[in-house]
Amino acid sequence: MLVATLSAYLGLLVAGAMADPNPPHLDDFSLPPTHRRQKRAWIWNQMYISEEKNNSLPHHVGKINSNVNQKNAKYVLQGASAGKLFRVNSKTGDVYAFERLDREKVSEYLLTALVVDENTNENLEPPSNFTIKVHDVNDNWPVFKYQLFNASVHEMSPVGTPVIRVTAVDADDPTVADHASVMYQILRGDENFAIDNSGLIITTNKNLDREKQPKYEVVVEARDAQGLRGESGTATVLITLQDINDNFPIFTKDMYAFTVPEDVRVGSPVGFLFVEDPDEPQNRMTKYSIVQGEYRDTFTIETDPDHNQGIIKPMKRLDYELIRRYTFTIEATDPTINLGYLGGISSKSKARVVINISDVDEPPIFQQPFYHFQLLENQKKPLVGSVMARDPDEARLPIGYSIRKTSDKGQFFRINKHGAINNEKELDREVYPWYNLTVEARELDPNGLSTGKESIVQVHIEVLDENDNAPKFAKPYEPKVCENAPPGKLVLQISAIDEDITPKNVKFKFTLNTENSNFTLTDNHDNTANLTVKYGPFDRDYAKVHYLPVLISDNGMPSLTSTNTLAVAVCKCNDQGEFTFCEGVAAQVGVSIQALVAIFLCILTITVITLLIFLRRRLRKQAKASGKHVPEIHEQLVTYDEEGGGEMDTTSYDVSVLNSARPGRAKPQRVMVDSRPPVYSQVQKQPRVAPGIQGGPGEMAAMIQVKKDEADHDGDGPPYDTLHIYDFEGSESIAESLSSLATNSDDSDIDYDFLNDWGPRFKMLAGLYGSDPREELMY
Repeated sequence: MLVATLSAYLGLLVAGAMADPNPPHLDDFSLPPTHRRQKRAWIWNQMYISEEKNNSLPHHVGKINSNVNQKNAKYVLQGASAGKLFRVNSKTGDVYAFERLDREKVSEYLLTALVVDENTNENLEPPSNFTIKVHDVNDNWPVFKYQLFNASVHEMSPVGTPVIRVTAVDADDPTVADHASVMYQILRGDENFAIDNSGLIITTNKNLDREKQPKYEVVVEARDAQGLRGESGTATVLITLQDINDNFPIFTKDMYAFTVPEDVRVGSPVGFLFVEDPDEPQNRMTKYSIVQGEYRDTFTIETDPDHNQGIIKPMKRLDYELIRRYTFTIEATDPTINLGYLGGISSKSKARVVINISDVDEPPIFQQPFYHFQLLENQKKPLVGSVMARDPDEARLPIGYSIRKTSDKGQFFRINKHGAINNEKELDREVYPWYNLTVEARELDPNGLSTGKESIVQVHIEVLDENDNAPKFAKPYEPKVCENAPPGKLVLQISAIDEDITPKNVKFKFTLNTENSNFTLTDNHDNTANLTVKYGPFDRDYAKVHYLPVLISDNGMPSLTSTNTLAVAVCKCNDQGEFTFCEGVAAQVGVSIQALVAIFLCILTITVITLLIFLRRRLRKQAKASGKHVPEIHEQLVTYDEEGGGEMDTTSYDVSVLNSARPGRAKPQRVMVDSRPPVYSQVQKQPRVAPGIQGGPGEMAAMIQVKKDEADHDGDGPPYDTLHIYDFEGSESIAESLSSLATNSDDSDIDYDFLNDWGPRFKMLAGLYGSDPREELMY
């Protein structure tokens, strides 16, 4: 039975085991009866060895033993570390370590023990696994994970504000008391910061000011509480103070001066104010205000959030002639600052602002933003109304007035140099009740010329109404009555309208313009009237339509009356009084004088155009008739592109008429076309040359010479150069002409006479390609 002998059984005998290389042998008789195992020869416990031993190698670890009592028994170790790191005495079973061990690298080793026959290497007992654990010693000091830490904290933070936690790691076994414990302390920077045992850095000064010192460097040491060597690790912590809004803005100057033109637009910048604020841009919340001065209603100061500067803007128009300088006191403050950070520091900064106004040549200014005048229609008044503008500058230059043509296209109004407006034409309220004029005022120099400065104003002219329109029917009426209608039958109720402005008390009066009528018109005194049957029934054979002239009068001043005609149609009706048949009443169409004039002008224009066309054609015919005896001088360009023929066409033109252009020569008698041979008939096409014989080299030269002689001796030729183009191909080639127009059946090996047998559809082809009996007879 194998007993694994350790340096100590319960940890107390570790030192004794290392001192005694031969530990006591534990056999099965020394164990309590309950631990006896009869079927197994091995009993194991773990072996222990301390790391980093200073005594000489090898180091005794323990001893393995077995109850196999054979002389040839041998102990063997197997495993990854067996042989090199751990070895066993084959006879005694003592296990030794041949290298110094480091627990931080390997904390335990797994080995296998065997008892074998030294002759045959056969196992005398089954193998058994056991573990060698390395005991830790405090041989490492704390090490920081990083050598540099970055941290931040708000400036003016209270004492005890956490900044950052730094941690150092000790590689020793933390399960062994005080082996891995770390102690922290600040080596540099402890006047403003402190660190506790957990590595947390806190502030110890509440007056940390970023504007004085924005960054701090703190060196932290981590020390081993029970270190063997007494060494420690260090790290550096860079602490940055974060800015808070704890500083008031201060003006960069005690006085700001600006010069502004008087025509500056309202709301546009006229000056910029600058302050110094040591805080970062996101914590600059400057507010500008005017605290002293009587012009706080004239200017305002806005804050530019991007640059923290003040922008002075006018709230109303500036006038150099009224106020030439503005002076006021301004103040800059920051309402978002916590006053507890400042103590007794002033929270406001003040400065003086002077704004000088410069003079600008301004356009004229009208006394009113717009003008409203009234004018009675149908009248021409010498004065409708007046507009007035002035030069706001000190020069007080004269002003000229005009009406824009685009606002008075009909040119109804005029304005004089003093701004008085009058109407040149009578106005009709029913056409245009309002006229909106645009009046321009121009500044004039001493010579009366415009300086380029001008302004405009709107002038609204209201045309007042007068009673100049008679009343008329409210709508077109088409009254109908049955031919058997009894007396008193209501035919129609009529009403009237007036194009003039109708007052509330308007009264229209209705009467018939004739007494001899079959109808009665009754005025209802509510601006309506009833048309009823006076004598009935009616005779359609006598009259199918009755025309009633109705007089309508108003109560205006003066009273106007108009005559309106009602065409009452007499219809056939059934027993129920329903209309069954009515003739259509011809609509009374009235044509105005203007329409008649337009129609007449159109007819007259058409007549004149027709007459001119007729006269032009007649003159052309006369010119052609008289042109027979008038010599016509012109030149003719004749071009021939055919291979043969066509030369005879030149005989169709007689150039003898051009001889009249030659001085001193009488006009020759014109010869008939067919009375003499053609001029170019003498030039004949050369006969075909037999194969193998070339044409004479003088053919072309001979042709040119002939043509030249004809031109030189032609007395009927024109008195100027003419251009004639001739095509001369010389002698015929062996291949003859490539044109199919002159090809006949004799020149082809194919007989196309069979096309005549194919019927009328191929008659055309047969005529083109077939042989002609008449040609054979000619040959």
